Amino acid sequence: MAPVDLVAVVGEYGSWLVYLAIGFCFGFVLESSGFGDARKLAGQFYFTELTVLKFMFTAIVVCMLLIFWASALGWLDYDQVWVNPTYLWPGILGGLIMGLGFIVGGYCPGTSLVSMATLKVDGVLFVAGVAAGVFAFGETVFSFNEFWHSSYFGRLTLPEWLDLPVGVVALAIVCMAIMMFWGGELIRRLIYGKRS
Repeated sequence: MAPVDLVAVVGEYGSWLVYLAIGFCFGFVLESSGFGDARKLAGQFYFTELTVLKFMFTAIVVCMLLIFWASALGWLDYDQVWVNPTYLWPGILGGLIMGLGFIVGGYCPGTSLVSMATLKVDGVLFVAGVAAGVFAFGETVFSFNEFWHSSYFGRLTLPEWLDLPVGVVALAIVCMAIMMFWGGELIRRLIYGKRS
């Protein structure tokens, strides 16, 4: 039953090679999809380019369905899957800061690394900015440590938060994805016309 202890199967160095291969393939797919270009990424905020929205939400839905079907079939022990603990208000503030950086810079942290790997100057500068921000955060976190650890909810998933069965939440998310795809295209056509 998954998850599998990769270190036990292929050893420590073997697991590093697997992680490197996964990272390379993920970066290759991102670059091949055009996600190393800040203009394509930022276009989602102006409704000129909805590939990122469709790509990411499709990935979320596919992974969600695979995880929960594998769990339902007994192939995956979901309780052993790492879920980041929820710190509500710090998470919301961090998401707003990252979203603002995404809008201004045109990259998220992952796509900026892809852009840097292909030697795009804006990607290199964005990664340098991310590194500077991480350093500044690490050097100042003590001054807002109480807020940083506030509103702790532990491992909190949507079914637990909404107190609904997993299948109902999964269906709702699939419907939300379809509505977002349809709504995004509708807004794009209303703003830019049918030929955009």
